[in-house]
Amino acid sequence: MLEYVIPGVKTLRLETLLLDYNGTIARDGRLVPGVAERIGRLAGDLRVVVLTADTHGTVRREMAALPIDVEVIEGCEGAQDKAKLEALMRCGAGTCVAMGNGRNDELMLRAAALSVAVMGDEGVAVGTLVAAQVAVRDINDGLDLLLEHGRLVATLRC
Repeated sequence: MLEYVIPGVKTLRLETLLLDYNGTIARDGRLVPGVAERIGRLAGDLRVVVLTADTHGTVRREMAALPIDVEVIEGCEGAQDKAKLEALMRCGAGTCVAMGNGRNDELMLRAAALSVAVMGDEGVAVGTLVAAQVAVRDINDGLDLLLEHGRLVATLRC
């Protein structure tokens, strides 16, 4: 568990990190440089779950060496946002941090205890950006918010 006391706001007690794959931690099906090391460090304190439709069919290979859970979302395109929200609820939304960039991440980000919209090379859907509590320019900055305790506190404090 990671705990962040946000002055004037609340105390966050985070147990699970939910990550979108393509566009958030991966570019064109390949893990973004620097992400594996950061996830490895966070996995000592958080359960890490990657949620994906696995568009490029690479998620299991790319994530094989990391101590994480991978959940491939099946079904029609229109139901992916609901499937990600359901995964968040199963993990306990009140103790989850969620990071994503796509339109199908909006519901998950809106309901998470801490939500981070990731700009990345693909950009970020406007609804997802608005749903997030924090926006970052790339995934490594987002993961560093959790690793460098003071950054998140400085961003969210009153």
